[in-house]
This record gives sequence, C-alpha cells and structure tokens, in this order.
Amino acid sequence: MFKSFFLSRRWFAWSILGTAVILFATWYRVQLDVRINEWFGSFYDVVQKALAKPGSISLDEYWKQLGTFLHIAMIYVLVAVVLDFFVKHYIFRWRQAMNDYYMSHWDRLRHIEGAAQRVQEDTMRFASIMEGLGIEFMRSLMVLAAFLPILAGLSAKVTELPYFGAVSYSLVWVAIAFALGGTLLLAVVGVKLPGLQFQNQRVEAAYRKELVYGEDDPARAQPPQVQTLFGAVRRNYFTLFFHYLYFDVAKWSYLQVGVLVPYAALGPTLVGGVVTLGVMQQIVRAFGRVESAFQFLVLSWSTIVELMSVYKRLRAFEHQIEAGPPPEGVQPASA
Repeated sequence: MFKSFFLSRRWFAWSILGTAVILFATWYRVQLDVRINEWFGSFYDVVQKALAKPGSISLDEYWKQLGTFLHIAMIYVLVAVVLDFFVKHYIFRWRQAMNDYYMSHWDRLRHIEGAAQRVQEDTMRFASIMEGLGIEFMRSLMVLAAFLPILAGLSAKVTELPYFGAVSYSLVWVAIAFALGGTLLLAVVGVKLPGLQFQNQRVEAAYRKELVYGEDDPARAQPPQVQTLFGAVRRNYFTLFFHYLYFDVAKWSYLQVGVLVPYAALGPTLVGGVVTLGVMQQIVRAFGRVESAFQFLVLSWSTIVELMSVYKRLRAFEHQIEAGPPPEGVQPASA
C-alpha cells in the first residue's frame, strides 16, 4: 500500500515531490484564509461605523473593502481548483503503483476470494481516502499553527467566560475542551463501526463471487444459495444502519451545539459592549477554524472507519503474497 508508491524510484516525482507540492499549496490556502479572517474584522468594523453614523464612510471605501475580498477569494479559488486537479492525478498514480505491484504477484493472489475487487476497487479507495485524510490532517495542523496565535491574541479582548470568570487564553481553552469532548464522545459511540464495515465487505465479496461464478456455471448462483448470501448482506447492512443511526444523532447534535459555543463564550463580553462587530466576527471565525482543526477526528470519523476497513482487507491481501498460493484442494482464506 505504501512502499509500492513512496519507496519506488519510478514514482519518486509523484510520491515525494508531489506530496511536497500538495503540502505547499495547502499551506498557501491556509495563509489566504488568515487574510480573509483579517478582512472580516475590518469590513464589519466599517459596516458598524456606517450604520452608527450615516455618511461616515464613502461609497468608494465600501467598494474597496469588497474588492479586497474578491481579490483574495479569486486567488483562493484558483489555488483550490489547480490543487484538486493535481490531487486527482496524484491519487491515480498511487493506485497505479499498487495495481502494478499486486498484478506482479497475481499468481499468488488470484486464489483469494474477492481478489479482483481488492485490485480493482480497494486500491482506488485506499489511495483516495488516504490522500483526502492526509491533506485534511496536515491542513488541520497548519490551521492550528496559523490561527491559534490569532485566537490567543483575540482572547485578550474577552473579559470573562460564563461561570468561570476571567481566564487567560480563554477561547483557546474553550476550543480545546469542546473538541476533545466531542472526539471522545464519538470514539465511544462509533466503536463498533470499523468491524461492521469490514464484515460488510466480506459478505458483499462472497455474494459477488457467487454471482460471477453463476455467469459461467449454471449449477452456481441458484436461488437457495443467492438467498442465503444476500440474507447475510441484508443482516449486516441493517445492523450497520442501526449503529450509524445513533452515531449520526451524536455527531450532528454535537456539531450543531458547536455553532453556539463561541457566542456563549462571548456572552459577558458582548453584553458589556467591550468589542466591536468586526472583532466579534474575527473571534467567531478564528474560533471556528481552531475548533474544526481540533475536531479532525470528529469530522473524519466516518471516513476513518471506511479506511480501517479497506486497510484491513488489503493487509490480509498482502499477507498472501508471502504465503503463496494454497495447496491443491485447500480452500483459500478470504481477504
């Protein structure tokens, strides 16, 4: 899964240099986001000034503020589109590296149940999920590096927290506490999901294999066999649906409550009229960025569950390369 791409001289330009390009572009997008956050502060201060005292700003000043945002936003869009195009090629190269490696050992792998699916589908899913999670993880670290100092500085404008009073770096501590609590909550609530996802792929592979055999052998894929295999698929899906039901209740409830957290933390400060509208917008936006960075596991948990399932199947698949094909008459293990 990794050495075929990252330790291969053939794929050096894509695996190492390509990763560096992706990380640099991701860092640049974070810097643009910081500039947009600063713009929000100045723009809403201008709006507040205009509403409080009509005629205090000119229309040219207002258009200049909008033009500044448009300039930053267009650069952000250009970088995002080019990066997305590059990542698509990067992912396919990773998939191709795995595909070439597995096919070079096909004589040892072809006996495994669902081998074709592992090579054709799981390589693509693994590369895609790993790249998506990897970019998001690195982006989270870069966001923290960029926005934590900003949020710490803005915390000096917060007079006190509800029930806790004055706290140094108050908004930083609130973001950490809320994100950590949500991560632990969803880790506990979703503990059964990886195993169910793995089992789901096994029953799907068994069902698919029988149908493929039935295309050439009229004795295979008979109604009793199909009903039994599809019954296993049905049971696993329904179990998965049930566990995702309460997981999604916990996840979406947590995320919706999170919208109110910065406003609740700012309650005494806003009621006291200590900050301007622009500063409030900067605080809320910076808090959201820091909180979402700390919530990487929360926001990515469903994807991580899928990755764990794909990883387990491919690891079982790769073990067969060393083990070799099974002896004659021996039923091969499932991947």
